[in-house]
Amino acid sequence: MNKFLFWNIAVLLVSQACVSQQKERVKDSVTTKIEMLKEVIVSGSVILGSEFEARNRTGSAQFISEKELQRFGYTDINRTLKRIPGVNIYEEDGFGLRPNISLRGTSPERSAKINLMEDGVLIAPAPYSAPAAYYFPTLGRMQALEILKGSSQIQYGPNTTGGAINMISARIPSQFGGKVAISAGNFNSRNTQVVLGNNYGNFGFVSEYYNYNSDGFKNLDGGGNTGFDKSDYLAKFRINTDKEDKIYQSLQFKIQFSEEKANETYLGLTDSDFRKNPYRRYRASSEDVMDTEHRQYQLTHFLELFPKLSISTTGYLNKFKRNWYKLDDVTLGERVGINEVLSDPGTYDMEYGALLGNDDTAADVFGIKANNREYSSKGIQSIARFRWGSDWLQSLEFGVRYHTDEEDRFQWIDRYAISNNELIPTTVGIKGTNANRISKAKAFAAYTMYKLNIGRFTLTPGLRYENITMGRLDYGSNDSARSGTELSERSNRVDVWIPGMGANYTFTNYLSVFGGIHKGFSPPGNIDGQDVEKSINYELGTRFNRMGIRGEVVLYYNDYQNLLGSDLAASGGTGSLDQFNAGAVRVSGAELLLSYNLLEKTSKKLGLPLSFTYTLTDTEFLSSFESDNDIFGAVTAGDEIPYISKHQINLNLGMEHEKFTLDLGARYTDAFRTLAGTGTISPNLKVESNFVIDISARYFYNEYFAFSMNIINLLDEVYAVSRVPAGLRPGHPFGIIFSIAHEF
Repeated sequence: MNKFLFWNIAVLLVSQACVSQQKERVKDSVTTKIEMLKEVIVSGSVILGSEFEARNRTGSAQFISEKELQRFGYTDINRTLKRIPGVNIYEEDGFGLRPNISLRGTSPERSAKINLMEDGVLIAPAPYSAPAAYYFPTLGRMQALEILKGSSQIQYGPNTTGGAINMISARIPSQFGGKVAISAGNFNSRNTQVVLGNNYGNFGFVSEYYNYNSDGFKNLDGGGNTGFDKSDYLAKFRINTDKEDKIYQSLQFKIQFSEEKANETYLGLTDSDFRKNPYRRYRASSEDVMDTEHRQYQLTHFLELFPKLSISTTGYLNKFKRNWYKLDDVTLGERVGINEVLSDPGTYDMEYGALLGNDDTAADVFGIKANNREYSSKGIQSIARFRWGSDWLQSLEFGVRYHTDEEDRFQWIDRYAISNNELIPTTVGIKGTNANRISKAKAFAAYTMYKLNIGRFTLTPGLRYENITMGRLDYGSNDSARSGTELSERSNRVDVWIPGMGANYTFTNYLSVFGGIHKGFSPPGNIDGQDVEKSINYELGTRFNRMGIRGEVVLYYNDYQNLLGSDLAASGGTGSLDQFNAGAVRVSGAELLLSYNLLEKTSKKLGLPLSFTYTLTDTEFLSSFESDNDIFGAVTAGDEIPYISKHQINLNLGMEHEKFTLDLGARYTDAFRTLAGTGTISPNLKVESNFVIDISARYFYNEYFAFSMNIINLLDEVYAVSRVPAGLRPGHPFGIIFSIAHEF
């Protein structure tokens, strides 16, 4: 990467003053910021709390407010995050049910290398022992999103390389209020949301129901639903002392439940079939379905001993169970995985023909795996904050967490055949014969962060400690009762110190420079002696606000001594979840965000906010190795990491009036390779670039009623999003949805 060239381009873009970030509406500015900053102190459930806090961080950070989330009305986290510089995503199902998110070049598969949180608590099914995000919180019920990258992120382990995403659910209101919203669109897509809350001074509550569903945009050979139905239920209750009391305390209980049934498959399309009809689904996937249930319980106690000292303590329990019943192989004498068939249909022409389901087959040709798993994640965490000083403003934050989690796999394979163009069962598998094991982890983590502010200079050194013990009990394929006759065990232990430091200097009210250095870390697997993922990460950036142009430019460099890959079925592997050493890797990049209101100086009633973001991500393996994982394979030094777009651009033009808003968002995603390599990308190992435009319009009938229309993929762009888990997969085609919302 030519850093000097990038700086020149950035300066040129700024000087032309042609782009800008959307400004908050007047009624959502100062008041909202104050309330959110109070929320940082009171609940401990947020990282940033407001856009103001994000802009004054010593590392790169973004805050997406509730009103910003409502502008496009997305229920797909992928479409929301693509507006944020430094985020790489590859889609899978077109609805964002199970996203693959990378922050600054981390491995994107199932978002396993970043910290995913809801209300400040780790939300991945088993964040240490099985972090692959087969569960992801429903975006539509969130009030805000926080994205933290770069230095000074040692507060949010265990992954400290790329960053953290915190999703903030419905807050308890300050007075009686609520919301009812319904939406309907093509593909029989529907959303329903009901929120109700109140505050009685010393008692407050909020409850929410959210459902979204669709019949799906793919066409299953022979007919059938290819969509999903997901419902969320949330309740929060809080009791607190009077705010005037010398010692303020509050106790908040949160309970959340969700259930999902998604007719999703790992089976994609061959290149030839994708060109003919990208929204086709082969008949052999007709029985594929994902069934899930998720429960979360949180109890948070907040204690303010005096205005400068507060302690927030949260106990939590997350439970998640799922069974993804999906096609795994075709056996016509020899077992062949579906990824092999679609990658080389010429060699496996008979197996490919069987997938189409046009002819009857013998018994037991198709293996449909019941990926039956249960997860548990629980712990207690406490954060103490102390602030003091006048000329030298100082603060000290200390956090501690004890956490345990586990993944229980109890899987089997049923065999099927095609008869009269239908998939019929021929052999019922014995439960536990495919996978019969429990992976566990327990971790003690602690961190301390000191913040010093002297005039225009801010320094934030910090240190994190992680002590992790991981293990696995494998009962074998012949012991469904788990009597221990074939029991094998393995374990791994990690002790690591993770330092970091960030700094910010404000030259004027319009210009500041920030930067930092920190150690990157990600836990290893439970293989005895396996090394951790480790790196040294550097960041340098500037924020500016001049002549109405607001922006941020960031350069970063992540130097991996050891990158860990994961054997996931979602990325074409066997699904063992075993991690493997991928050696030394370099990831460097640049992030640019610019904003400008075209009518800033000419109109107070109408705004035309224009925003532009650009992300450059440059990756390189510095060592050679071989792996069985389909997206890595045989790696040679100099190869690029797969599934990472080098260039991404997002442009958003809005129109704001007190009675309506109109937004047009356009994004370009560069082509990326699907197997590690270098040079020109082979067509069969490539996902082509795409350019997608979305439109959103909202009309405020009065202060209680609002009508909206959201269009995704306005030009009906046909594009592929990935080649994993098996075969090419399409992005969402043209979609339109109309909504009406009543707030009271």
